[in-house]
Parts: sequence; structure tokens; C-alpha cells
Amino acid sequence: THRWLGHEYSVRFLRVAWSPDGIQLASGGDDGYIYVWNTADGLLRQRLAGHQGLIRNVAWSPDSTRLVSVGGGREGGELFVWDVQREKRVQVLKGHPGIIYAVAWVTSGESGESRARLVTGGSDGTLRWWDVDNEECLWIRKAHHGTVQSLKCSPDGTKLASCGDDGAIMLWNLRSGEHLQTLRRDRPYERLNITGIRGLSDAQKETLRSLGAFEN
Repeated sequence: THRWLGHEYSVRFLRVAWSPDGIQLASGGDDGYIYVWNTADGLLRQRLAGHQGLIRNVAWSPDSTRLVSVGGGREGGELFVWDVQREKRVQVLKGHPGIIYAVAWVTSGESGESRARLVTGGSDGTLRWWDVDNEECLWIRKAHHGTVQSLKCSPDGTKLASCGDDGAIMLWNLRSGEHLQTLRRDRPYERLNITGIRGLSDAQKETLRSLGAFEN
């Protein structure tokens, strides 16, 4: 239970994010609000409204001035960018189907400029790269069978790791969106060649491929 402007709220949180400057903590609640705390005094400083339902994840910009929050439902993913100092939602990035579960904020330097970009992953198993300032989706990459659950950037800012319901960890080039490597434990039919096997329906083949089989 939390108190804000004299009122108490009972909220369940799924994710929490510490700002890069080490001063603030942010979390999204199941009430559709983003909560921002000052860690020096432990006080709740902001309660930002905008989402229609449960907020699945939050992430800070590298300079600790902006927040991104994700969620969504049957009408599509919700992807919002907030100016923390102004306590205002400044951008809505549209076009992600389903629910967005994972988000990572990266800054890429191109042609001497620093451009803010986001990568999101959701219930459709895809990754999407976004140009934040232009509110534009740059690339879409099919990644996982099932929901993308988490995204993490490498310390040097060149690679992205994604994981999902299929038990795989996939590595990506952050600046180009190129798939680099897949890490996974062996599945029940790993490296089984089903080329030429008769009597298998397309659905059965797809199931076997998802369990590690392959066709030449």
C-alpha cells in the first residue's frame, strides 16, 4: 500500500528500474500508473497516468531524463515515453501488436549524432527497433516461438540478448538488427533430420522443428 497526495493505494508491481544516475527508482503498477521514487529520502515523487491496464515493464533513458513504459491488451501494445522532469507523456509509439513485455533503451551514435532508440519484444515473438524521436519503427525481427520475456544490452552497447517462452537466448547486433547467435539447451529432437520422412503433416513438422528437428 502506498500513499500519494493524502490517499492510499494498494498496487502490485511486476518490474522495477533504477535510473542510471542512481537517484530514482521507477515501477509500473497493475493500476496503470507509473510510480517514481527518490532513493535519497524514500519518498514517492511522481504518479504518472496513461496506461489502460497492467504495466509490464519500464526502462530509463541513458541520461535518466526519460522513461519508457510498456503494456497493452487485445487492442495492441502500449509503448509510451515520458519526460520525468516535466511529469508528462511526450511520445506514443504505435504499431506493436499484442502485449509488450520487454523493453530496452539504447543510444546509438551514427554520423556523429546520438540517436535514442528502443527495442521491444512482446506476445507475438518479434523484436522491434524504434527511433524514439521520430516515433518510427525501424526494423522487425522474428525472434522467439511464444512471448519475448526479457531484453538486455551488453555492457559495451553493441549487442542485445533476448529470451522467451521457447527456452532460447538469442543474441543480436544492436545497430543493425542482425541475428548473431542462438543459445539453448538441447531440445527433445535436437539435430534430428526429418528430411524425406513420409506421413508427417505440416503441423507435425512444425512441432518437430520447434523441438529441434530440421530439414535440408
